[in-house]
Amino acid sequence: MNRLDKRKIAGWVAVGFSTAITCFWAFWGIIENFHEGWYFESLLSNIGLMFLQYLSPMLIFMGVALVSVIRPRVGGILHVVVALLAAWFFGAFTNTIVLLILLPLIGLGVLYWFGRPQPRKAALAMVVGLPFLTLIISGAEPILRVSQRIDDGKLNTRVVQGNGVSLMWAPDGPGWPRAGDNWYEAQRVCQHLSEDGLSVASSPQDIWRLPTVDEAVRSMARHGQNSVGVWDEETAKASYETRPDKESPLWNVCSQVIYWWTANEVDDEKAYMIVYDGKVWPRVKDFGPPYLGFRCVK
Repeated sequence: MNRLDKRKIAGWVAVGFSTAITCFWAFWGIIENFHEGWYFESLLSNIGLMFLQYLSPMLIFMGVALVSVIRPRVGGILHVVVALLAAWFFGAFTNTIVLLILLPLIGLGVLYWFGRPQPRKAALAMVVGLPFLTLIISGAEPILRVSQRIDDGKLNTRVVQGNGVSLMWAPDGPGWPRAGDNWYEAQRVCQHLSEDGLSVASSPQDIWRLPTVDEAVRSMARHGQNSVGVWDEETAKASYETRPDKESPLWNVCSQVIYWWTANEVDDEKAYMIVYDGKVWPRVKDFGPPYLGFRCVK
């Protein structure tokens, strides 16, 4: 095998890995965008968030790959720079960072430095075409689902009945915040919430509470119809006849909150949370990101 063939093979190996990485980020980005993103009332804000937060990894890797195919040595250096920036961003040179980010990116940089994928047009088409195809295929169902969400705009106290459960859910406010908090604070707020659900008293009122996992699962709905959820306590799994979604009357479509705390504790450190699509997961009680909130019931 002559030197030219080796460089061609090295170049195509690099293109293959770059395309695979970019396809992964295309898949992850579009799925996550319509799972936890796309909550603004403004279309432009939603599109901006999508490109800035969710599709930026795909676009960065695609851009670096394009530069690498056209200018291999510049691209090789870019891969090393991106690897170091990623390590800096994650704040550590741990074994995980080294194995999953630094070494693969530096390895790609070396392959591009010595490799020359030919024909170049085919390499460029592969680097751009396959990720966008992945984006379109992976995004078809989430786009359709989100576009069909029901939002009646009513954020007041709601009584939700069905599947053997009848609960009054707190209105928009302290008992149903638009930002996240930890389990302990969620419990405290519900315990101190006033009867109308609009203020938090200085002393316990014991009117409101967090819903149990079983109640939350049974209350999940889609398109105004109960999803007929069943909570299996032994397996800690929820099942539904229809997959629930982030819709009225339970969820605020224009809120970044996509998870709710429930009253059920797993142990001293963890409690169950429920996702708008009905999944139930254990989480550390003092975990309180902006997208993990709660809604009190009575």
